[in-house]
Amino acid sequence: MFAHLTSLRIRNLALVEELAWQLAPGFTAVTGETGSGKSIIVGALKLILGERADKALIRTGAESCTVEAVFEVANAASLNAQLEEQGVEPCDEAHLIVKRVFTITGANRQFINGSPTTLAVLKDLCDGLIDLHGPHDHQSLLSNDKQLALLDSFAAAEPLHAKYREQFRRLNALIAEHTELSTNESALERELDLLRHQVSEIEAAGLRANEEEALLARYSLASNSRRLLELSTQVLARLSEADDALLIRLTDAGRLLRELERVDPGASVFSESHVRAVAELEDLAASLQKYADALEIEPGELAAMEERVSLFETLKRKYGGTIADVIAFGERASERLQKIESRGEELLRLASQIESGRKALLEAGEKLGQKRQAAAPKLAVNVTAHLRDLGFKKSEFSIALAGLEKPGPHGLQTVEFLFAPNPGEPAKPLKAIASSGEISRVMLAVKSALAAQDTVSLLVFDEIDANVGGEIAHAVGAKMRQLGKAHQVLCISHLPQVAAVAETQFVVTKEFSRDRTVSQLTKVEGASRIEEIARMLGGKGDSALAHARTLLGVS
Repeated sequence: MFAHLTSLRIRNLALVEELAWQLAPGFTAVTGETGSGKSIIVGALKLILGERADKALIRTGAESCTVEAVFEVANAASLNAQLEEQGVEPCDEAHLIVKRVFTITGANRQFINGSPTTLAVLKDLCDGLIDLHGPHDHQSLLSNDKQLALLDSFAAAEPLHAKYREQFRRLNALIAEHTELSTNESALERELDLLRHQVSEIEAAGLRANEEEALLARYSLASNSRRLLELSTQVLARLSEADDALLIRLTDAGRLLRELERVDPGASVFSESHVRAVAELEDLAASLQKYADALEIEPGELAAMEERVSLFETLKRKYGGTIADVIAFGERASERLQKIESRGEELLRLASQIESGRKALLEAGEKLGQKRQAAAPKLAVNVTAHLRDLGFKKSEFSIALAGLEKPGPHGLQTVEFLFAPNPGEPAKPLKAIASSGEISRVMLAVKSALAAQDTVSLLVFDEIDANVGGEIAHAVGAKMRQLGKAHQVLCISHLPQVAAVAETQFVVTKEFSRDRTVSQLTKVEGASRIEEIARMLGGKGDSALAHARTLLGVS
């Protein structure tokens, strides 16, 4: 996933009261006097990477600290799918927003695109966006898994790696199934007894998926039949059966209306309305009679319904919240029962598939290993050439591949990047190199060799120029500028030779304002940049300014 950091907002972090930093793609240098607060920027990026927040970092007098980073994403569709899996809002107009908030009370929160999320989710996401290189910093290159991924990328072996991982997953699933099915006999017998009881109990119930709703409706009606019958009978009496029933009284009203019609033929409409009303009431009485007849439920039928409803509740308590769940449970139990009862055949089938799976895994692992073996020396030569440019004239860089005793999740061998900075010294794993200056330059060499393959968007180099000067400093700057063509590069630098070749330069200053010390970040261009490069060269005299113009390539 390629994305570049477009803005970084910091509030109340150490000496920074308020900072809104707009960043461009390419190579950006950050310079300033020692102790001015350049490390705060790295600290803010560490928080974005998911590093644990320390309330001691909160600016004195403030209640909370906020760090927010906005990335412009090249392939938002792919990222949005990843975010959706984690329940996070998608990117708006291809912008990914990551925010950390922590308070003096210890209440820490993190957000992605405004959605609250866990620190683990934030860390997993941002690990693929930012790579920090510096003393005791986040250094993905020291991870053997990362080294293996970089070698695969250089070797164009990712498809083989993906095929191997799928074979590994399938084989382990088969082994787990075989192990489960071949557990001790007594445990299986107990499971068999339980499964037989469960299957028998569910099958004996003769459940139908849509039965419960209709039964409950009928049972509710039956349970209230006495009261319903009483009410419907009373209505019938008032309509037609009592001496003063409504229909009897309407008969008298009908006779009077007919006499009215004989005197005034125009009053026939009243008689017609009367006839319709009587017909409606007679229909009502007939319907009520049918309704009352249907309410006369036999005691045995009601008892059977009560028993069925009780059975439903018992089964749901045991096997699921709905009858559909109970049926599904029964089907699964039946399948498991059949497997165990025929476990001899099933174990033979699984053993055969495991054997085939092992062969397929070893075949995929051999092809992957051959690809890695062929690419490793080529990558080592490439990295060594970059190291020569960076001052390690007689250093040696190599890649060691060692076979595993049994297949691992990433192949049949492990990888280790080895480095010997001085002649006569044995090569050591990168993680064993003590000097931050050395490891930083090795990082830069590897990044340069793998610029086209490395998928991390933002490379941050902190103090990479420690104990470096002269022509090596020029080489470090050139490498970073070249990296900036494929990545966004941010370098905290003390070297004027490095800062001068950056496409953009910012200066961190420390000022005393309103009885407080604050750090500020300012973009330098034109004359102000010449002055800053001159300061880094040791002064602002004519010779320093002339040298600064030469480094910047301006007259």
